[in-house]
Amino acid sequence: MSHWNDKQVAINVFVGKTFKKVTNTGDAITFESDDGTVLEMSHDQDCCEHVRVEDICGDLQDLMDPPIIEAREDTNRKEPVPELGDDSFTWTLYNFRTMKGSVTIRWLGESNGYYSESVEIWQVV
Repeated sequence: MSHWNDKQVAINVFVGKTFKKVTNTGDAITFESDDGTVLEMSHDQDCCEHVRVEDICGDLQDLMDPPIIEAREDTNRKEPVPELGDDSFTWTLYNFRTMKGSVTIRWLGESNGYYSESVEIWQVV
């Protein structure tokens, strides 16, 4: 998806939001808020790189209905080394907490070292 008209935002925009729908496609996670806001975690893929959702610890359903009370981003470029990886990699973990539970979304970005491996958060609507 192209994000030419979208606004890039920081992880803290999630705090206090209540989501009615959370969708995972593997390359993007979309959060639809009860106030009409749509946030998307994704990466605009380029040559020689690949960024994807590698794992979700917890249940995305726990992010729906109660408001998000904590949202944090952590990155790691050392371990664990992915199997069949490229020259460079970055793990990006998004940690969310609600009254229903906690969810960690683990992204893996791989490249030849010259391209971005980061995840962006976009306000689509």
